[in-house]
Amino acid sequence: MSQGVDVVGLYVRDQDEALAFYAGKLGFRVHTDVRNGGFRWLTVQHPEQPSFQLGLFTPGPPMQDEGTAQALHALVAKGAMPPLVLAVNDCRAAYDRLRSLGVEFTQEPIDRFGTVDAGFRDPSGNGWKMIGARHH
Repeated sequence: MSQGVDVVGLYVRDQDEALAFYAGKLGFRVHTDVRNGGFRWLTVQHPEQPSFQLGLFTPGPPMQDEGTAQALHALVAKGAMPPLVLAVNDCRAAYDRLRSLGVEFTQEPIDRFGTVDAGFRDPSGNGWKMIGARHH
């Protein structure tokens, strides 16, 4: 077993909606999808990064009480959580492809610091920066 960070979790409002977005639009694939009572452990991974899993978790019992869960949903929806970064080969091509799939972009591709980056949100409100590979 390799050591290090294995799973980083995101709070999502609906796991099926999140799965449709991450698998259907971003091209991630399901790693684990198990239910234990009312809790569902759902992780996805990028096909080119099999050692890392992104957890798509719904706030609530048994991890949080209902009031905390509602507060977390509201913070995510406002875009208050730290943005994640998705590395792509060609930011402009990925932007065109994802926009055609209905992904909500918050920033069109911009040349910055020798790369091209764009911003988008998942259906729950989690923010992403998409950064293209540096071209020399």
